[in-house]
Amino acid sequence: MRKFIFIPLTLPFLLILVFIMVILFIFYASVISAAFQKLSIPAPVAYTLFFVAIIGSFINLPIAETTTYAPIMRVKEVRFLGIPYPVPYLDWAEQKVVIAINVGGALVPLSIVSYELMILTLNGQVHLLINTIIAILMASVLSHMFAKPVKGLGIAIPTLIPPLIAVALALLLGDGNRPLVAYASGTMGVLIGADLMNWNKIKNLGASMVSIGGAGTFDGIFLAGVIAVLLV
Repeated sequence: MRKFIFIPLTLPFLLILVFIMVILFIFYASVISAAFQKLSIPAPVAYTLFFVAIIGSFINLPIAETTTYAPIMRVKEVRFLGIPYPVPYLDWAEQKVVIAINVGGALVPLSIVSYELMILTLNGQVHLLINTIIAILMASVLSHMFAKPVKGLGIAIPTLIPPLIAVALALLLGDGNRPLVAYASGTMGVLIGADLMNWNKIKNLGASMVSIGGAGTFDGIFLAGVIAVLLV
């Protein structure tokens, strides 16, 4: 008798797969932690923030609830010669939409930017503080121009657009702390410009729940800041 073995389920393949996943995780953690350290965040705190972001990727906190009308399929009964026939038809019904914010993908970057801005305020670095705020506002406007609501998907924006905008603003306004300006404008530009400025369009995306930063550490808000910092 011949025995057929499905190779992907063999032990060597699984061990190699686990090894590759571990290597990729370590690499990803190192890259993100390196970006955090460029913001003058100590290594232990940087790694802690990374793991908080990973765990927080699975946590969505509801912040608002709205209603919209969505098409649904209904079935009505039609009788012909005494015989009932089901006839499907399209109808509109009110649907509740929960808007949430993801801990790892949005709150972690927001907390880092808030902390950095507070440090600038306490240290009296008014010029850099004003430049950072201007960079955030400019990044928000530019991100809003490129962001497009996609039904069933969310607010879509080309991956490299926010980091490139942030790098350009950091080179222009980041004299004294380019990584900070890059990170703040990269993350807050997407959060404000792509998500918050499209608040009225979120409810029409065809989902019962929409999460800001919902992709966690792979979300545009999180990645925009990390990539921007690494590029400056």
